[in-house]
Amino acid sequence: MNIVRWDPLRDPITLRESMNRLFKEAFGPITEKSEMKGDSWNPSVDIYETDDVLFLTAEIPGLDEKDIEIQIEDNTLSLKGERQFAKETKEENYRRIERSYGSFCRSFSLPRHIDQENIKANHENGVLKITMPKKKRAHPEKKKITKRGIQKK
Repeated sequence: MNIVRWDPLRDPITLRESMNRLFKEAFGPITEKSEMKGDSWNPSVDIYETDDVLFLTAEIPGLDEKDIEIQIEDNTLSLKGERQFAKETKEENYRRIERSYGSFCRSFSLPRHIDQENIKANHENGVLKITMPKKKRAHPEKKKITKRGIQKK
């Protein structure tokens, strides 16, 4: 067994270096320019349903209808768009930037019983609301089994 000299500062420094490496791998290096540019963001979404309709509501402030793409393919609803950084003020004049900028893409699996031909979207005051009606389901027929065969009730 080797004897290793204990260094009280080694463990915290190693931990800090490990955490820095983890954040760099996950988010990339954080610089003023990368914060200004903004790589991506995801709008908050609520999904709820009633007996007849499935609703999706997304918060997308600062985007116009023309900046949002809604696509449905293979029972998957995709929302895509991009929020541009406003260049009204020079970047060096900013003291703090907390709003997110860049492109986004969100995808959601739809149930098979959604009537994709009648989906409607409404964009108002930074909120996108997608209304997805459900197909009318045929009620299963009740049948009674007798000695003579199957009979409808």
